[in-house]
Amino acid sequence: MSAGWSMWVMFLIVLNLGITFFLFLWAPRAKIPTQPDGTSGHVWAHGVLREGVRRLPLWWVVFSAAMFVAGFTYLVRYPGFGNHRGTLHWTAHGELAKDVAANDAKLDDLLARFRQYPIEQLAGDPAAIQMGHRLFMDNCAACHGPAAHGNVPLGAPNLTDDDWLYGGSGKDILTSIEHGRAGVMPPWGPSLGEQNVKHLAQYVLSLSGSPHDAAAAAAARPLFATCAACHGPEGKGNQALGAPNLTDHIWLHGGSVADIEQTIRGGRQGAMPAWDKRLSADQMRVLASYVYHLAHPGIGDAGR
Repeated sequence: MSAGWSMWVMFLIVLNLGITFFLFLWAPRAKIPTQPDGTSGHVWAHGVLREGVRRLPLWWVVFSAAMFVAGFTYLVRYPGFGNHRGTLHWTAHGELAKDVAANDAKLDDLLARFRQYPIEQLAGDPAAIQMGHRLFMDNCAACHGPAAHGNVPLGAPNLTDDDWLYGGSGKDILTSIEHGRAGVMPPWGPSLGEQNVKHLAQYVLSLSGSPHDAAAAAAARPLFATCAACHGPEGKGNQALGAPNLTDHIWLHGGSVADIEQTIRGGRQGAMPAWDKRLSADQMRVLASYVYHLAHPGIGDAGR
């Protein structure tokens, strides 16, 4: 902190400790006027209750003195008195670094074992899954949900259904975690017009066998040629581009008629952030194995 703030903190500490220490020394010696019966003269309940005056008990005086000694000792040994670092030179950053180093030392052997296996095989290791679950809850659950069922308003995909925008191999998942992904569905409303948007939404519904208006879908079939550049002529998607499969019943931004129309009309944008600056290479591999496990929950059952 700045010198000014340091002086202000020191002033407040001296003021508060000074006042309390003065009261501690003065209070036992203070002369309080008393009545012959040893009370102060203050009465309540028509004289039934009277305020007595007694000396402070010895245990209270000793305990309070010990607390002052402990407080002064703390300010000498630890930081707290302005910019004074303390004779122990203790810092919160140093304590954190020490704890992190100790934790890393405990994990080294375990992570060394994890490095020996591909992600698909690591997904069957209970220890890796336990660690991966904690990493997922700390870093991924905010968007994908604690159960990894995704979030339609955010466009965060469900990770438990084995339907992958960019591929579901261990390497693909690790790449998504490490480098992130950016998906863009351009808006087609201005170029198509509202009527064609509605017809095209019916055609998209027909691709997955969902209830739809057959006449509107047939009218929109030629329009889908524009979409086929990314989604493929049969609408089965393109993992190289992150274009979703339109022939299943899995919808990233919702599968209602209104949702699909809005996707076509206004487009969609999605961003999966890169985690290589936050997580270590070992942590990302463990996390990838957990995500792989979510879509293949029985992968390690035989060995347990």
